[in-house]
Amino acid sequence: MNKQNHRVAISSCLLIALALAGAPAQAAPRDDLVGGIDARFDEHRDIALRIWDLAELGYQEFESSALLQEKLAAAGFRVESGVAGMPTAFVAEAGSGGPVIALLAEFDALPGITQTASPEREEIPGKAGGQACGHHLFGTASLGAAMAIQDWLAGNSLPGTIRVYGTPAEEGGSGKAYLVRAGLFDAVDAVLSWHPGDVNRAEAAPSLANRSARFNFKGVSAHAAVSPEKARSALDGVEAFNFMINLMREHVPQETRIHYVITEGGHAPNVVPDRAQVYYYVRHPDPAVLLRIWQRVEAAALGAAAGTGTTVDWEIMHGSHSLLPNEVIARRMQANLEILGGVSYSAEERSFAEQIYATLDMPEFALGSEQSVQEIHRLQNMGSTDVGDISWNVPTAELSTATWVPGTPPHSWQAIAAGGTSIGIKGLQLAAKALALTAADLYENPELLRQARAAFEQQRGEDFVYTPLIGDREPPLDYRRQP
Repeated sequence: MNKQNHRVAISSCLLIALALAGAPAQAAPRDDLVGGIDARFDEHRDIALRIWDLAELGYQEFESSALLQEKLAAAGFRVESGVAGMPTAFVAEAGSGGPVIALLAEFDALPGITQTASPEREEIPGKAGGQACGHHLFGTASLGAAMAIQDWLAGNSLPGTIRVYGTPAEEGGSGKAYLVRAGLFDAVDAVLSWHPGDVNRAEAAPSLANRSARFNFKGVSAHAAVSPEKARSALDGVEAFNFMINLMREHVPQETRIHYVITEGGHAPNVVPDRAQVYYYVRHPDPAVLLRIWQRVEAAALGAAAGTGTTVDWEIMHGSHSLLPNEVIARRMQANLEILGGVSYSAEERSFAEQIYATLDMPEFALGSEQSVQEIHRLQNMGSTDVGDISWNVPTAELSTATWVPGTPPHSWQAIAAGGTSIGIKGLQLAAKALALTAADLYENPELLRQARAAFEQQRGEDFVYTPLIGDREPPLDYRRQP
C-alpha cells in the first residue's frame, strides 16, 4: 500500500472509531488533526531535540522558552511573555470565543544528571543537567497539538480559543502555582495535560501534595583540633535535624514521603563549618495533612539548632497541591488513545530498546507493551506536580505515552537517552494527537464540558478555597543556584 492510500485508510478508520467513541454525529472531520501532526514530524523532532540538548534548569530556560514562543508566534498565535513574574513563562492564544481549552508546555531539565542518546551509561562532562523527565517532549507535543487545533478550528469555521501555557520550573519551582495565583486560568474551561512515560494510558490518579525548603544553619568556626570548644558546628545542626526527621518517619502517615540532600556542609575537616544547608521535600496526598507534618519539620529544625548551639532559618522553595483528576475528560482521553493505538519500533529502535531494557531493575512493563494502550490509571501516584494547583481551579486531565523504553523510571539516565532518540519523538507525536482529538471533543460537545465541570465541582466540594502552598512569596528565580 502506498503512503497516500495508507493515509486514506487511516483517515477512514479514524472517522469510524471516533463515531463509536461518542463524537458528535455532525462532528467536523478529525483526520486533518492527525494528519497535520504527522506532517510536522520533522519540525517537532527538531524543536524537541534542541530543547533536549539545551537542558536548561528551572527558571533558566530562556532559549527553550523563546524557541517555543517563536514557533507559536510564527504560526499566528498571540503570545504574551514573562507572565506572573517569571521571565520564561508565557501564554500563547489562537482562535476566538468559547470554549477556552488550555494545553500545558513544560521545558525545564533536572540538575545533576546527564546522558548522551546512547543505550549505555555515558555522562556529558561539564553539563549542568539533563531532560530526565522528558519535558522537552512535553512542551513540544503541546505546541504540536495546539497548532493542529488552531488549523482545525479555522478550517472548519468553529468558535473556540486554544491556549498554550509555557510553564517553567516544574521540577521543584512550582511555576504553575504562580500562574494560577495570578488568575491566568480564571477564564479557562478545561486543561489538557500529558507527561512522558513508559506506557500509553490516560491518568486519573491523584498525586502527592509537596512542599520544599532550604534550611540554613549558622554556627561559629574554629580550628577543629586546636580549639573545638570555641566552635559551634552548623553541620552538627544539619545532622541533628536530619536524625530527628528520620526518627519522625515512624510517626507520620504511611503515605508520607520525606527526602533531603545536604547542599552545603563545610569545606575542610579541620575547620568547624559555620554554615550548612539541607534541602527538604515533604509530601502527602492531603495538603492539610502535609501542612501539619510540615509544622513538625520546622519544630525539629528549631530543636536541632537549640541542641547544637546554632541558629536556623529557612526559605520555602516551592509548594504544589495534589492532583485532582477529572474522570470525565480522562475517559475521553483514554478512548482517543485506544483509537490511535501505541508506538511501533523500527528494527534500529528495537535494538536500542533491548539494550536499555537490559539495564533496568525490575521493569514494570515488558518490551512490546509500547505497542498497546493500557487501562486507565487510577491508583495513587506517589509523585508530585504543579499541575495539581491548576486541577483544583479548572477541570484537568492528563495522559501518558511511551516516550521511554517500557520499565524506564523517570529521573533516570535511561529516560534522557530514549528522549533524545526517535523513540521519544514517536511518543511525542502520539501525545499530540491524543491531546488534539480530546480538545476537538470538548469544542464540539458542550455536554461533555458540562459533565466535566459538574464532576469537578462535586469532587472539589462546595466549601473548597484554594490556598497556594507557595504562600505569598515571589517566584524563586535563582532556586537552582548552588550555595
